[in-house]
Order: sequence, then structure tokens, then C-alpha cells
Amino acid sequence: MSYVAPLKDMLFNIKYLADIEQIAQLPGFEDAGFDTAQAVLEEAAKFNEGVLAPLNWEGDKHPSSWNDGVVTAAPGFKEAFKQFVDGGWQGLQHPVDFGGQGLPKTIGAACGEMQNSANMSFALCPLLTDGAIEALLTAGSPELNAIYLEKLVSGQWTGTMNLTEPQAGSDLAAVRSRAEPQADGSYTVFGTKIFITWGEHDMAENIVHLVLARVTGAPEGVKGISLFVVPKFMVNKDGSLGSRNDVHCVSIEHKLGIKASPTAVLQFGDHGGAIGYLVVQENRGLEYMFIMMNAARYGVGVQGIAIAETAYQKAVTFARERVQSRPVDATAAAGASIIYHPDVRRMLMTMRAYTEGCRAMASVAAAAFDAAHHHLDDEVRKHNQAFYEFMVPLIKGYSTEMSLEVTSLGVQVHGGMGYIEETGAAQYYRDAKILTIYEGTTAIQANDLVGRKTARDGGQTARALAVQIETTEGLLVKSGSADALVVAKRLAAARLAFVDVVNFVAANTRAKPNAVFAGSVPYLMLAGNLMAGWQLARALLVAQDQIARGVDVPFMQAKIVTTRFYADHLLTKAPGIRDAIVEGAECVTALVLEAF
Repeated sequence: MSYVAPLKDMLFNIKYLADIEQIAQLPGFEDAGFDTAQAVLEEAAKFNEGVLAPLNWEGDKHPSSWNDGVVTAAPGFKEAFKQFVDGGWQGLQHPVDFGGQGLPKTIGAACGEMQNSANMSFALCPLLTDGAIEALLTAGSPELNAIYLEKLVSGQWTGTMNLTEPQAGSDLAAVRSRAEPQADGSYTVFGTKIFITWGEHDMAENIVHLVLARVTGAPEGVKGISLFVVPKFMVNKDGSLGSRNDVHCVSIEHKLGIKASPTAVLQFGDHGGAIGYLVVQENRGLEYMFIMMNAARYGVGVQGIAIAETAYQKAVTFARERVQSRPVDATAAAGASIIYHPDVRRMLMTMRAYTEGCRAMASVAAAAFDAAHHHLDDEVRKHNQAFYEFMVPLIKGYSTEMSLEVTSLGVQVHGGMGYIEETGAAQYYRDAKILTIYEGTTAIQANDLVGRKTARDGGQTARALAVQIETTEGLLVKSGSADALVVAKRLAAARLAFVDVVNFVAANTRAKPNAVFAGSVPYLMLAGNLMAGWQLARALLVAQDQIARGVDVPFMQAKIVTTRFYADHLLTKAPGIRDAIVEGAECVTALVLEAF
């Protein structure tokens, strides 16, 4: 099976749910309407289907390798990366001032999904570079940006994010890498960083590491962390590359999945100190790194959607071809392909509904990001920023958790053959597992949802979203179709469950933190389920209208069926999750530790 980009669904979301023509009214996006989106996505599909997808299976069998500090990318990756850079894909959504194309995230996110569907190991490299670019655009000094941004935006250089240390894990307060100020304004950086995605490779001529470290004498905890740019090769005044900096890859990890993506252990300062440059101010590193982390977290959520799409496509292809057993309704006298069996149809519909729901949610969030950064009205910007920030942990957490279920179902559809590596279904399952872990585990996303996104404002943002969902329910009821009425009913039940949980979180986070955080991941899953279902409900209204106009009727009918399935089979989980969170908190921590 070859990957085929789901252009119709992506363009449907961009046109009707994200409203690309409204985005094209924003300053800087005047040429980024639907026609541009369609042209860009079609070109992206050609590149990803034709260049990246054929390397995915080969990269899993013949991954990146390390030898005496040198990392060699999987076969074909270096050549593909050159085509990626030459095509201008790295700079798609970055400013024209630094050589980018300046397109909205709404378009860029869809292209990112294609890259990750085609070859997730490859796509991780530009994903991390995007994060480095966002951090420098927001917090980098004019001097730093003049040196690094144009080369990063072009893809000529790549970027990394260096947070994790062996003793620290996700606890950044425990970071021990240190930085010593020098007379010329630079710093020498010492320490060890682990799990650094594409931290060393041979695809680009330089690698720009963004590194968290403590300046000598800084306070303990997260308030004493600073952010530094540490290049692999020093950069001369004329922009050419100079000597090798004192940062070296001492090993790469042997992993369950994404094997072609080198996950490096980097050692800074073993030979006198790696030269680094402070990003803005000392002791504000975590604040700036969060910019990069949020960009990466959204990107990882898109990775979940991407790997789910690929697993779905492979499962459908297999189900159409695999002949086994008579249908239970005896519509065929002999054996039929397994796609006729009801349980296989259930699995495929689950895969499809999850993927389309999360894709719609991510597309709408990308549009909010664009409005938050480009709209002329300050209140509109604030509203969209609040919406986007609320959605990021849901997109990262829910979309990646759903990708595990979808890729697992993909193996199940293949039956015994799915357990055999040669079919390819198992690779998607293995690759998907990391998505719930890196850039913050699902629990870390849930802690963010509880603390920063719900408790901090007393649940106001969450309740405001519930009001918008209720408006959609009214439109569904008004439309009067049987499908719309059922979806409205399911959506209302899920919304009420969500509001109950929001009220519980807002009222109890301070007084009963264990009770609230015991249900933090279920809360994230309920919220993500609802938001994806809400966007599909909006899609159903559009599809009904388009059918009445005679526009692409088969696609629109399929969208209605998919939405109805999501409502009946997935949204219906919400009330039960509500009960577990609000009424079941005590039993989570009731068992004495000795009993485990």
C-alpha cells in the first residue's frame, strides 16, 4: 500500500471549519486563500507520496547509525532532505523577512500531517526546527536572529531542543547543565542532554541546539534556568561556518519505533566548554523554551493524526483484499473479503472517525493561532490565543492517545498478519507509542489542562467553549435531520459531562489536589473527545448544506455517516468518564502503598 494524502478531507476542514477565506483577510495572509491552500497541499502531496513515503519502511529496517561520534542518516534520507530544502518546505509558515513563504499555520499544519504520515522519522527533523524558529522569532535578539534564522528557515541548518538530562527526566527543576559567562558576552556550557531528537546527523551542514542550563550562581529550581543557542559549528562574522563547537554525540538510542530518527545523547563541554549565546535574559529560559515546547506539542498531536491516517489506509486496503469466512448475513455463498464483516467495519469506522475528528480539531486550532498572531483587533487576538492554548494539550494528548488505539486496531484488522513486521502495520503501532511520551507525557498535558487552562481562570475559558458547543447543538436541532438530531443529543450529553468536570476541577484543585489530579488524564480525554466531536458536528451541518447544493455528494454523505458514528460510538463515552472523575476520585489513591 502506498500513502495517499487525504486532500479532500484536509481541504474540507480548511475551507469550511477553519474558514481560510477569513484568514486571508488578516494582514500578511492576503494571498493565502483557498486556491493557495489547494495548490500548496497538492504539491505537498506529490512530494510526500513520491519521495518520503517510499523511505519509511526502509528507514525502519535500516535506521540511522552512530560510529565514533558521527551519525549517518538512514539510506535515502539525506537526498530526500535536500529535496525538502530545495522545495522550500521548511519555511512554509515562517516569515518572508527571513526567507520563508509566510503562509498561515492552517496550511502548514496540513502539510505537516502529510510529512508525518509519509515518514514520521524524517518529519521529526523539520518539526524540531520549526520549534527552534518559533522560539527565536519570539525571544531571540536581533543579533542572534540575523545569524541563525535565515539558515533555519531555509532548512540549510536544523534545530533541536535540549531539555532532558539523565537525572532530571521531565522535572526541569532538576536540570544541572551549567553555563559560565565569558568576557565577550558568550557563555561556556557544560553538561549532558539525553533524548535529543535529530541531535546529530549528516543531512544539514549545521545544527543549532537550544539548550537549557544554569548560569553560575543562579537560583535553584525552574527560576534559575536560562536558554542558550549552542551551534554544532561556530559561525563566522561573514556567515560561513567555522570550527567545531565542543558539543558531541556520544551515542544514539535503540528504540521501539521511529528508528530512522536518531535520538542522541549530547555531551557539552568535555574539551573546555561549548560556546553558547544567551537568549534574551538569564533565568528566563523555561519561559522561552515553552514557546518551542508548545509549537512541538501541537506538532506531535498532528503526528498522532498522521500515523492514524496511515494505519487506517493500510487497514482498509488489507480489509478489501483479505478473503476469509462467509458474511454473517449470508449475502455471499462463499468467502468474502473481511471488509464485509460487521466487526471489521466497526474497527475501520472507529479508526476513520477518530482520525477525522482530531484532524478537524487541529485545523480549527491552527486557524485560531493565525488569528491570535495576525488579527488587528486586540480582543479578537486574546480570544483566539486563549482558545488555541486550551486546545494544545487536547491536540497533543487526545490525538496521540487515539493514535495508539487506531494503530492497534490497524494491527487487529490484519489479524495474525498484523503481528508480522513485513506487513507494515506493526511499524505504525510501534511508531505511535512515543507520541504519548515525548514533549510531555499525557499526564503532563493533563496537568497543564487542569492547572494553567482550567483552575487558573476558574474554568471560564472551558465554560465559554461549552456555550459555543451549545450553539452548535441548536443549529443541529434546527436542521431537523435524523442524523443531526442524534448528534445534537450526544453532543449535549458530552457537553454537560464536560461542564460538570470543569466545575469539579475549578472548585477542588486547591482544596483537594489529589482528587482532581487523579482524574486529570480522564478529563483531558473527555475534553478532547468533546472538542473533536464538536468539530465533526459542525462538519455535518456543512455536509448537509453541500448535499442540498449538489456539491460532491458522496464525500458529504460519508462525512455525515462518520460524524454519526463518532457521536454514537465515541461521544457516548463522555458521561461515564465524568462519573469516574467526579465520583470515583477517592478509590484512585485509596489502596495503601504496601499493597501494590
